[in-house]
Amino acid sequence: MKTDRQLQQDVIEELRWDASIQSAHIGVEVRDGVVTLSGQVDSYAEKFAAADAAKRVAGVKGVAMDLEVRLPGSSKRTDSDIAKAAVTALEWNVSVPMGAVQVKVDDGFVTLTGEVDWEYQRDAAASSVRPLLGVKGVNNALTLRPHAAVKDVKGKIEAALQRLAHEDTKDVTVAVKDGTVTLSGTAHSYLERDTIEAAAWNAPGVHQVVDRIIVAP
Repeated sequence: MKTDRQLQQDVIEELRWDASIQSAHIGVEVRDGVVTLSGQVDSYAEKFAAADAAKRVAGVKGVAMDLEVRLPGSSKRTDSDIAKAAVTALEWNVSVPMGAVQVKVDDGFVTLTGEVDWEYQRDAAASSVRPLLGVKGVNNALTLRPHAAVKDVKGKIEAALQRLAHEDTKDVTVAVKDGTVTLSGTAHSYLERDTIEAAAWNAPGVHQVVDRIIVAP
């Protein structure tokens, strides 16, 4: 098992490796396997990329974000400009149902509301607005439209986890009640935990996933 010092160095190297991140402005601290990223970045997309980079490092149990988005002068936009750009970006994304998402912008922070059918559509909506110039943060408040009852959701999710062919899935327990999936057990990495949760979201009839999986490298 890696020490906190080893994890810190690995995260620093991963941030340097990612060309989309200005790693010189990001501080990295690790305590008991939990990484804290601090400092300033020029965009919300860069902040998101930094979190993803830390999650990719083997041995990381969690990531705490203390990064501040400070837009350079050339990137500043009015809330009206950002809202118009967000609406256009959503309209151009084929994974986002037309007219299903409403946009609100307050001081550069975008809130998405409305109803969609699938989790991948929620993710697609957030991905559409995340890289827009002037955006400081995204609150994805989209909800999933209730589906008709589906038989054996638990079995479908367990089968999907088996197809992933990860050792981690053997230590995961799936419980389903009224469209809510609860995942418990252990995963060997933060990235594997995210993969398992994504698989659960893909099951028909699921409108909420409670992830209680513990990362235990």
